[in-house]
Amino acid sequence: MNTSPIRYSCVQRGESLIEVMLAVVLTAITALGLIAAQMWMIRDARATATREHAALIADALVEAMQRAPQSNAALSQWRARAASMLPQGDTSVNGAGDSTSVVRVTWHSTANSPRSGEVIDMPPPCGDIAVPAGTGCVVLAFAR
Repeated sequence: MNTSPIRYSCVQRGESLIEVMLAVVLTAITALGLIAAQMWMIRDARATATREHAALIADALVEAMQRAPQSNAALSQWRARAASMLPQGDTSVNGAGDSTSVVRVTWHSTANSPRSGEVIDMPPPCGDIAVPAGTGCVVLAFAR
């Protein structure tokens, strides 16, 4: 019977350490990728919810303007709600023609803001006007 302990060479120990380090690095890269994907989904969901709130405010303002076309009370009420529900939210109502009007809801949109070094051709239009970069917009036209 051979009772001598098994001896490993230094090369075998080094290979095991490299394998463990490689596994840890791959696990860390995978975890960082999953975290980045989750953060992207959260930002996208938040931007979608903000756009939905803006669309609901615009729709409610259209209904208020159709009931009382010259009502500044409804406009100021929905402007206050937009300011509280949206980041730097604002509303406006403009007459586009004889019988049509346009409701515009704008807000500061960090999801659409350019990162440093990015080139932007033009910000997206907001109806008949161009809005500054980093501003979200919902426009609804309606007949009075």
